Amino acid sequence: MKKVYFLFSLLLLAGQLRAQDYQVTDLTLQECIEIALENNINLQRTELNLANTEAALLEARGNVLPSFSLGFAPQIRWGRNINPVTNLFETRRIGAVNMVANSNVTLFAGRQIQNSINQALTNVEASQFDVEASRNDITLTVINLFVNVVFAKEQLNIAQSQLKTVAEQRDRTTRLVEAGSLPTAERLDIEAQTATSELEVINASNNLRLARLNLAQMLQVPFSNEFDISFPDLEAEDYNLAETDVNQIFAIALETMPQVRAAGLGVEASEFGVKAAKGGFYPTLSLGGNVFSNYIDQPSLPNFEINPFFQQIENNLAQQVTLNLNIPVFSNFRNRANLQRARVQRRMSELQQVETQNQLRQDIETAFTNAMASRQAYRSSQRRVSSLEEAFRMSQQRYDVGGINAVDFQIAQNNLFNAQADLINAKYEYIFRVKVLDFYLGNPISL
Repeated sequence: MKKVYFLFSLLLLAGQLRAQDYQVTDLTLQECIEIALENNINLQRTELNLANTEAALLEARGNVLPSFSLGFAPQIRWGRNINPVTNLFETRRIGAVNMVANSNVTLFAGRQIQNSINQALTNVEASQFDVEASRNDITLTVINLFVNVVFAKEQLNIAQSQLKTVAEQRDRTTRLVEAGSLPTAERLDIEAQTATSELEVINASNNLRLARLNLAQMLQVPFSNEFDISFPDLEAEDYNLAETDVNQIFAIALETMPQVRAAGLGVEASEFGVKAAKGGFYPTLSLGGNVFSNYIDQPSLPNFEINPFFQQIENNLAQQVTLNLNIPVFSNFRNRANLQRARVQRRMSELQQVETQNQLRQDIETAFTNAMASRQAYRSSQRRVSSLEEAFRMSQQRYDVGGINAVDFQIAQNNLFNAQADLINAKYEYIFRVKVLDFYLGNPISL
């Protein structure tokens, strides 16, 4: 096991070193997810916990098998000692080698061993679902952060487009002012609008950098100006809400969500723990055996030669078989305390299961409500942008012919810009909320 843990530590270190060598330009969503899963510390901690439960299962299964040990004890005696062959006191140096082989197997222990195996096996299954749940959480978080970067990019595009439109109007206004067709105040107003649009571009650029930084930190990779993503055109119309209600989604999630299955297995494992603790009140029956022999480097009687090593081993060979019955009459309340702890653990597991199910229902209710609200917000934003685009087009025509001043034109443009930004926000909010519901329905997590 030490070798296994050492190798696993080397793999973790190698993974952390590789994290500094990723090509972080034009990352796709799938690449982001893979990098996050490879580098995430919490996931690695969950996998190590799984390795611990597997070690506990190996140990529990080993208790079914007979134990076996070998012992060698070379010794040298001086002075008055008992000759291990003749059992007589002798005053001389005696060299000896004692050899023993022991074996023991439990025949009956109140089913403690089998229940412990079942408990360990169930814990392994629960830990596997814990790993899966951790992977799902990481994937959802990466998708959210990835969508945030896409959203920030589109907001920057809108801000840059607005700045371009304002700059064109500024140039035209400047020419008209210089020709005497417009008052100087018009130029000042449009220059102020230009400065405002430039600030909007700066803010959008900073928001994009912050979104990229959050994604890079989630991936556990160094952040640089080269860090960026690649994404296809996302259309909200390609993502449809499932025609289900909260109860239907919850029923499906109860069967598919790994955290729910892990909580259920936790209750099952704690039940085996109670059964194993009850086994401590039953008698234990075990069978043991040992083989013993020795060798000395002195003759057993005067004027006799020393027998060869293997001949002495054969001559001095002794066997023993023992049947042990242990009846727990009083164990200083250890068995009772173990049973009480096991029952408390079972109750805690039951509470954890209820809490997990309650949290799942609350998460689904929140996700469902958010998804419905985001769909309505997206549709409303579409209608708003459509109306403001037409209003802006008319304002631009009137401004070009002097029908309105720069302030009114600025108001129309700001209204359109804000509506477009709200539409982008509603679009990606809706896409993400749809994917969250897909996640609870057991569908693949991808864009």
